[in-house]
Amino acid sequence: MSVLICGSLAFDTITNFPGRFAQQILPDKVHILNVSFLVPTLRREYGGCAGNIAYTLHLLGGRPLVKGAIGNDGGDYLQRLQGFGMDTSCVLQASETYTAQCIIITDQDNNQITAFHPGAMQLAHSTRIPTDRSDITLAIVAPDGREAMQSHIEQLAALKIPFVFDPGQNLPLFDGAELRHFTQVASWVAVNDYEGHMLCERMGTTLEALSRQPNLKGVVVTLGAEGCELWQGGERTHVPGVPAAEVLDPTGCGDAFRAALLHGLSQGWTLERCARLGNHIGALKIAQRGGQNHAVPAALLAAA
Repeated sequence: MSVLICGSLAFDTITNFPGRFAQQILPDKVHILNVSFLVPTLRREYGGCAGNIAYTLHLLGGRPLVKGAIGNDGGDYLQRLQGFGMDTSCVLQASETYTAQCIIITDQDNNQITAFHPGAMQLAHSTRIPTDRSDITLAIVAPDGREAMQSHIEQLAALKIPFVFDPGQNLPLFDGAELRHFTQVASWVAVNDYEGHMLCERMGTTLEALSRQPNLKGVVVTLGAEGCELWQGGERTHVPGVPAAEVLDPTGCGDAFRAALLHGLSQGWTLERCARLGNHIGALKIAQRGGQNHAVPAALLAAA
């Protein structure tokens, strides 16, 4: 059984600011904002939502089928995915542009400022989800090009493949009517706390009401160190967080959680069981730098 992962493939340039953004940004001067952050460390990592989710799902023993786009500088990324044994037959290789680039600054409180160049991601809609793959029984639509997210959702709905709608940082690209439609054809919705508030505001609804939609099997809201909350049929369940051995880098924690969610759903687990594993995996990820450098102990998966 394959899990289709639709989303971005990107290179992450990750830096750390050893202070607090709040101490550098004057609230009454944001209309003339001009700040510079000294970042003594810099790393370039493999990233993007699809790549990060696929990496962790692979560690959990899943079979990710990656659907995204890379540019003319992405050959080594493609080889990396293939080296893990992943199915990359749905990855578009665009020769006329760069792979998407993400530049991230993280302060000492784990707040982040991100600049993103979409590159090849803007072409991800030009290839379609295969219609002759009966092994695809579950999918996720994660942040990607706007047109790609729209087309992937419509194709999955037409193919009757259950999927997780994960708008992430691309949520502001869509208006209330579009978001209402997406949530009406999805099987699950996954957002963080901030995105959950924005989603409800744009749709003119609440998480409780959203979770009562007959098509939705659950709404998952991640809360960082506090764990997550699950909304099912109007009922809220809080799943406590898992303390991390060390807090080094939050980049990709949400993607790691979503991989655990997909792994559990593909096994027929309850949503609460999926979330418990997701919280453990998120704690493992935040103790490692980058979105694709953590490991999953066999004992953890066996106990899940």
